[in-house]
Amino acid sequence: MSLLPLLTACGTASDSADGGKPSAGGGKSSAGSSEQLDVPADASASLKEQYLTQNAIAACMKKQGFIYTPVAPVDPVDSWTDDGLDYKLTKKYRQKYGFGIYAKIVYPNDPQAQGGGMPLDDAADTANGKYVASLTSAQKTAYDKAMGVPGQEAKAGGEWPDGCLKSARKEVYGTTSSQEIGAQTTARNKANGQALNGDPKLVALAQSYASCLKGHGIPVTTTQPTDIHEMVKFHALRSAAPGTDASVVNPDGTPMETMSKDEALPLLTRDIELAMQDLECGREFRAAYFPKFFKAPTSGGGGVG
Repeated sequence: MSLLPLLTACGTASDSADGGKPSAGGGKSSAGSSEQLDVPADASASLKEQYLTQNAIAACMKKQGFIYTPVAPVDPVDSWTDDGLDYKLTKKYRQKYGFGIYAKIVYPNDPQAQGGGMPLDDAADTANGKYVASLTSAQKTAYDKAMGVPGQEAKAGGEWPDGCLKSARKEVYGTTSSQEIGAQTTARNKANGQALNGDPKLVALAQSYASCLKGHGIPVTTTQPTDIHEMVKFHALRSAAPGTDASVVNPDGTPMETMSKDEALPLLTRDIELAMQDLECGREFRAAYFPKFFKAPTSGGGGVG
């Protein structure tokens, strides 16, 4: 596990200096006063570690005279709620947006169509950003130093500078190196994935799921439990018509022209039909798969590390 995900939550400041002294928060109580997060009793081991790391960063920064509001990590369960985990919510989403491929063009002002999924609460992250923005240039430089913001060498796997990011990691994970933690995570993911793919009940339900898809004329490229629940969506994304993604550029570097709403409408209708067929075919499988998956999550095949 790397500390890179922490950086986006830390309100990283730019390096500059124009005089002034770093203050002990400067009275910026709106940033949350370095309060500690309550760790959910049912949190998985990896999720608990993320909570403890955020709390350790906040406590460390407080000692350095700065305010850092710990950002609650996203529970993997939440990211799947309307993407197959909760049948009713997923049905409601897909009946309007399908897999979300063409909906962003048909509904350009709809946040759910643009992001695909349920909005997340980022109040603490926003508080950190506002706090850092309120500091003077010299204070921002001191903030980065106290945080121990890594340079490119550290991001590439080298030594992290001394600071709260490094000390928080050590407090939670001990002296185990990032490489060792990564290796342990990879091994755990592999073992969990093998267990899920070898589960007799899930294997049987995946076969039924596949048969149902074939009955609708939908190609089946895998029947592995860790892959099949997202197989149809991934295939739809890979085969999407040109012009659905404004960030895609032509070979000459010019932006690719986005399709019009009139062009997207019939494609959205088909996307909704495909998404609903997939949802219904996989309903029984997902009801059995997700409870087991969250007890022993795996990355790859739509998993979480």
